[in-house]
Amino acid sequence: MSKLKGKIAIVTGGGSGIGKAISLLFASEGATIHILDLNKTGAEEVLHEIVSLGGKAYISILNIADHQEVLTAVQAIGKVDILVNNAGIAHVGNIENCKEDDFSRVFDVNVKGAYNALYAVIPQMKVNKGGVILNLASIAAIVGISDRFAYSMSKGAIYAMTLSIARDYINDNIRCNSISPARVHTPFVDGFIAKNYPGKEEEIFDKLALSQPIGRMAKPNEIAKLALFLCSDDAAFITGNDYPIDGGFIKLNN
Repeated sequence: MSKLKGKIAIVTGGGSGIGKAISLLFASEGATIHILDLNKTGAEEVLHEIVSLGGKAYISILNIADHQEVLTAVQAIGKVDILVNNAGIAHVGNIENCKEDDFSRVFDVNVKGAYNALYAVIPQMKVNKGGVILNLASIAAIVGISDRFAYSMSKGAIYAMTLSIARDYINDNIRCNSISPARVHTPFVDGFIAKNYPGKEEEIFDKLALSQPIGRMAKPNEIAKLALFLCSDDAAFITGNDYPIDGGFIKLNN
């Protein structure tokens, strides 16, 4: 298991959910993982799990929306072969239910956070004469999702930035792609349901799961496996693409 042997990988938001699954899988494939996360407890748990399995990992506790914090952390890491822009937050509501503070918070984490990481990593990759970037977008960037105005905005920006980076740095041997998951069963989903639908957890979970034609939510490790492929040399001829991993949501929900 050495698809990423000797590679240095940054995973933003690597302390939970999809980011955790990516960090663990990439480490098992030989990469040294640098987790950039605001959640110290989660990041430390993933760090300890990777190390206990014989892998290498480090953490930087920071606010991904803080430009200087991200720049300082990446400069301290030095050589970077892989960047996974995974950190993100959600917001439920249409435009009328999206206050200015809500919009700014989602933009700062999801869009500016990705920008901050890209801004810091691209010069390092140019020095290294190559690298791979994977951005976590969403089906919300491609199709209309009810009551997800701010979140859809942010993931649409991620989709567009992916294409821009891929075009601008193709001659620097830097590949850039994105993944667009449908609903993924993470602790965030369970917490969201418990908070907003007390007493109806099972009913709401089933409703959300069945919104994917395949009849369930994705598992974080399923997203991680696609991420591994796109960040490995197996995908050396792939750049400037978005990959829905959605249980048929986009094409089969008629």
